[in-house]
Amino acid sequence: MWRRLRSALRSLRGSPAAAPHGGGGRPPAAMERAVVRCVPSEPKLSLRFVLPDGSARHMQRDQAEPLGRALARIATNAAKGHGKAGKKSKKARAEGDAEGETAIPPVRLFSRDGAVVAEEVPNAAAWQDGAVLHIGDARYRVERNPPALTELSLPRSLLAGFPVCPKVSAEFAAPQHCLFRWFREQRPAGGVEAAGEAWVETAAAERVFTPSNALVGLRLKLRCTPGDGEQRYGPAREVESSGPVEAGPGACTFDARHLYTQKVCGPGSVRAVSYNILADTYAQTEFSRTVLYPYCAPYALEIDYRQNLLKKELAGYSADLICLQEVDKSVFVDSLAPALDAFGLEGLFRIKEKQHEGLATFYRKDKFSLLSQHDIAFSKALLSEPLHKELCEQLAKYPLVQEKVLQRSSVLQVSVLQSTIDPSRKLCVANTHLYWHPKGGNIRLIQIAVAMSHIKHVACDLYPSIPVIFCGDFNSTPSSGTYSFISSGGIAEDHEDWISNGEEERCSMSLSHPFKLLSACGEPAYTNYVGGFHGCLDYIFIDRNALEVEQVIPLPSHEEITTHQALPSVSHPSDHIALICDLKWK
Repeated sequence: MWRRLRSALRSLRGSPAAAPHGGGGRPPAAMERAVVRCVPSEPKLSLRFVLPDGSARHMQRDQAEPLGRALARIATNAAKGHGKAGKKSKKARAEGDAEGETAIPPVRLFSRDGAVVAEEVPNAAAWQDGAVLHIGDARYRVERNPPALTELSLPRSLLAGFPVCPKVSAEFAAPQHCLFRWFREQRPAGGVEAAGEAWVETAAAERVFTPSNALVGLRLKLRCTPGDGEQRYGPAREVESSGPVEAGPGACTFDARHLYTQKVCGPGSVRAVSYNILADTYAQTEFSRTVLYPYCAPYALEIDYRQNLLKKELAGYSADLICLQEVDKSVFVDSLAPALDAFGLEGLFRIKEKQHEGLATFYRKDKFSLLSQHDIAFSKALLSEPLHKELCEQLAKYPLVQEKVLQRSSVLQVSVLQSTIDPSRKLCVANTHLYWHPKGGNIRLIQIAVAMSHIKHVACDLYPSIPVIFCGDFNSTPSSGTYSFISSGGIAEDHEDWISNGEEERCSMSLSHPFKLLSACGEPAYTNYVGGFHGCLDYIFIDRNALEVEQVIPLPSHEEITTHQALPSVSHPSDHIALICDLKWK
């Protein structure tokens, strides 16, 4: 980062004073910049400035060190720089043209109100924003912790009609306070490159830019100026797209659904989404391309293409809560978290044990704040937490089943959220993805038993009587033991799912939980539709004592789902379908 600031320091020598777009905060043109980075958690502060001879200086000083020692060091550096610049030729020295030793310039620091800062003041307190450093006749305006970009990047794939969400990371700044300017490539006239400027600024000045069909074939450029919300701005950076805007797929399966979700719910309601988005780690295998999804065009299985669709789909739901399954860690960090942040959603991620994908929960920042997180891995919790001691002892009677349960990588993400509008309202939001195997009903029953015990601990013991919203891909149809257990509160020891993988793996026990849970979206014909299977596997379970359903957003029609035979397709990014419902407190 500081290498970038160094070039910025050089470029800003003698630069105009005004902040971008007329904001305040930059020093007058006659002053240089002295950039100070001082963070309480670090023992040293850094100081960067450019001497009159053009040489850049970078100093690291202890924050507790007296200012006088730092100023003495600056003076020594300045003298060295001056001495190098003023060296005479050997001939001149031979002729006796000696002017004596290079004088050490006076160096002082003045506070914003013009008073000299005492030399015994610690560095951390002395180097304040707006102070003025004097090195001989040169003047430097101190900029303490100025906004700076640490990362700026654009997605590799750009589609017309789909939002382009840059990844923006900054220090002493926030994306919502940055300034954004979008440019498009100049289109050659008659096949000849246009003279002059190669980029034309668009009318867009927002963080997210949606290119029109007119921009197909052209690359994009983004110029971002970091800001801190207090009219302070740092050096701008630019990034160009690696490729041109390409034509989009036309109508998508979620377009009609967006007609129901154009606006965010009112303050007394919560829009929840649950969606298995198909991890890239599974979509990009030879088995997936040739056996699972042979009907899907190969380019439509590429993660860059699918991310375009996913970001548009999720942003268009205007949701307050989004629970995702099969989220690649890199997709969360580099794509979904930055994109959904631009639409007002904060993301939490929990990776599976020994896997590259996991769960993500997003919540609308102006509606909720995060109180606490209580994520677990089922296998570890079963062995280590006293809460599950009785279940663990029962499971030990069935070593074959126990071994399979403990080998699974499944996790449970639990987040406790508090309403920013009414702090008395809290929610326990759970998210999971249970074991997938068709004959693994007994394994899923153990996993869901651990999940319900853990949720009970959070929603009854830690936060008494707060409502539960439990989302996920449960890999269980409405006729399964897992669905029956969740919705009824218990399961008998003779349920057929206890022998889902044959008599040798029989595992019989009676389970119960205290919640009254309802599938908010009912029991759709299917939420997963692939070439060889379709069925309802995904649910949003809600606490029926505290919450009720306002509306369920209709699923895409069967015709839309099967336009390209099955899912995923060029118009749908996953093999699952998102569940969306509007809830309200009773």
